[in-house]
Amino acid sequence: MTVLADSKAAAAPLAGAETPSGKGARDENFPVGSFLLPKRLRPHVATYYAFARAIDDIADNGDLSANEKIARLRAFDAALKGEPGYGEAYAKAHALRESMRQTGVPTVHGSDLVAAFVQDSVKLRYRTWEELLGYCALSANPVGRYLLDLHGEDRAGYRYSDALCTVLQIINHLQDCGNDRRNLDRVYLIGEWMAAEGASVEDLDRNALTPGLRRVVDRMLDGCDALMTDARRLPGALKSRHLAMESAVIVNLAARLITLLRKGDPLASRVALSKLDFARCGIGGAVTGFFSARGA
Repeated sequence: MTVLADSKAAAAPLAGAETPSGKGARDENFPVGSFLLPKRLRPHVATYYAFARAIDDIADNGDLSANEKIARLRAFDAALKGEPGYGEAYAKAHALRESMRQTGVPTVHGSDLVAAFVQDSVKLRYRTWEELLGYCALSANPVGRYLLDLHGEDRAGYRYSDALCTVLQIINHLQDCGNDRRNLDRVYLIGEWMAAEGASVEDLDRNALTPGLRRVVDRMLDGCDALMTDARRLPGALKSRHLAMESAVIVNLAARLITLLRKGDPLASRVALSKLDFARCGIGGAVTGFFSARGA
């Protein structure tokens, strides 16, 4: 792994720490704090998303060196934990710390995201499926765990939310595989599988999937299908009808994206949900979730 600046230097406060990309909740594959969630909790979800968006933008900024990214990310984590010396440049971290204080949600769900994006700054390849799942445990699963804790759910439900969040993360990797390689030289496709299928990283520079890359993508989608067995159990494991409805919608969206990626070519064009997909998955999921929840 790349040798980094010492931890004290890397955590020093920076002026203008954020590097906004212009992306927002509308750019996501799933609803962020939608009307299905309790009104009193939506501002907290928005605060969590704002923090996640800010640190994600830092990790994805192609103009920053790895050390510069890590310095900013570690400073956000320090501010989230309430360490002194971090001012308005870290307003989103301060807001999330206060939100978590009010709701009793542990800050680890923010710190784990920081750890994932620190990893993104230095790790550009994933050799095995297990390595990728380990990354998703930091980059995606904390989001589901945050929502379960925010709603006072049993942490036994983490197993199901982890599966769903991992699927969503891998789907996103597949959707963006060309751009990730082009803009950041970052490749989440499994290295061992690429070698076995006669594919190479350079194949991602093409304007269409090679037969070998197609097989790798399909193997990753097979892995997602296996995870969906647990993901589909999430709505029925929840007490909150609101969260069960939201979760069931997202399960439907994930399943639809898997189908679209099997049919489509993410190097040739963006594989994305249509408005009709959102409507169908939304209505069907809301109904399913309403009747699946264990409580009100």
